[in-house]
Amino acid sequence: MALETCGSCLSCLLIPLALWSIVVNILLYFPNGRSSHAASYQLPNYVWYFEGICFSGVMILLLAVILIALECSVFHRCCQSESCNKTYRSFISIVLALLGVAFSGYSCIIFTLGLIQGPFCNSSGGWDYIFKDTAGGYLTDYSAWSRCTEPANMVEWNIILLSVLIALSGLELIICFLKVAAELKRTLCGTYSVFVQAGIL
Repeated sequence: MALETCGSCLSCLLIPLALWSIVVNILLYFPNGRSSHAASYQLPNYVWYFEGICFSGVMILLLAVILIALECSVFHRCCQSESCNKTYRSFISIVLALLGVAFSGYSCIIFTLGLIQGPFCNSSGGWDYIFKDTAGGYLTDYSAWSRCTEPANMVEWNIILLSVLIALSGLELIICFLKVAAELKRTLCGTYSVFVQAGIL
């Protein structure tokens, strides 16, 4: 019972994380609350991958809803016996949680690469990724941030939002890993036994 409750809680935790990921990713399109830069495509290239909206957002949200639904009694009679039922539900939950690991892991990697690359901004040399050759060193070189003249405060905006997205996708990754572990433990270690019944396949 404790494992079932834990698994359900883990799935529920994914929903607010996915919603926040969508909201924060949308904010990346509007530096300082202005839409003019998005309209003229003066935004970093990683923003157009939509990883925060699609992968760590909508896809994780859909997976969470399905995982929660799998915990409901409506799925208890999808095959001949309850033990068979639980086996299939657990297997599907593991597959979905692994997909969650892939989606959130991909997003976390893209966000991290975007943070290392730095913002796309206007400087004395024109619009460019002026910090791309610093290998992330600009993150602690506060005096260099003033080289970005447009959009205003673009470096701070970029660092804060990408850091939040990395944290959100990282939490999703951890939760999905825990969900896989909980389902494997439930399947293999005694919450219920997994066995193949003759005539099922």
